[in-house]
Amino acid sequence: WYHDNLTRHAAEALLLSNGQDGSYLLRKSNEREDLYSLSVRGKDSVKHFHIEHTGTSFKFGFNEFSSLKELVMHFANQPLIGSETGTLIVLKHPYPRQVEEPSIYESVRVHTAMQTGRTESDLVPNAPSLGTKEGYLIKQGKIVKNWKTRWFTLHRNELKYFKDQTATEPIRALDLTECSAVQFDYSQERVNCFCLVFPLRTYYLCAKTGIEADEWIKILRWKLSQIRKQLEERNAPLSS
Repeated sequence: WYHDNLTRHAAEALLLSNGQDGSYLLRKSNEREDLYSLSVRGKDSVKHFHIEHTGTSFKFGFNEFSSLKELVMHFANQPLIGSETGTLIVLKHPYPRQVEEPSIYESVRVHTAMQTGRTESDLVPNAPSLGTKEGYLIKQGKIVKNWKTRWFTLHRNELKYFKDQTATEPIRALDLTECSAVQFDYSQERVNCFCLVFPLRTYYLCAKTGIEADEWIKILRWKLSQIRKQLEERNAPLSS
């Protein structure tokens, strides 16, 4: 789960696209040679924490550990608290470096001793399901061309959208095997927009940032390429 030269944005893309709550990875920090960054996913965001390597130990917040293994065992039981957000995060799922990926890719002020019974042996380094993503996007209506925020989830070959994150039933489930294209869109008066082209309708969606829109486009295009690859293999004539 050490990703040598992974950037901050790439770490966020990986953990948000393929990770889950508690997924984490370690990478080099761009700030100093002796600093590393621990990137951890918590709910719908990724937090970054500095780890200082003294040569003989690892300093993390107010704590010092003789090895990374000792650090992980400690924080598998005692959650981190992000200094700005107050978010509780437990290290649960190491994000392995060797895993097939789609084409995409705060300081600790205090931590609380909240025992969860986890030890390092509970941390199984399995890669989560590839090609999954979720988050809020703004969608244009079909008849009334107004814009509403909806919660989107991408899983397998389905892109579902819900009224909000708490809704259990989707408003609609889009079958990506019927989608012919995903691309940036500049026809709307909004920024960071992209569209999904289906036979009977083109869906216009906008993200909060250009980076987020780019992540959605890249993972959706990767998904479409996988679908086409599967169809080609299925339709290929059997060799005699």
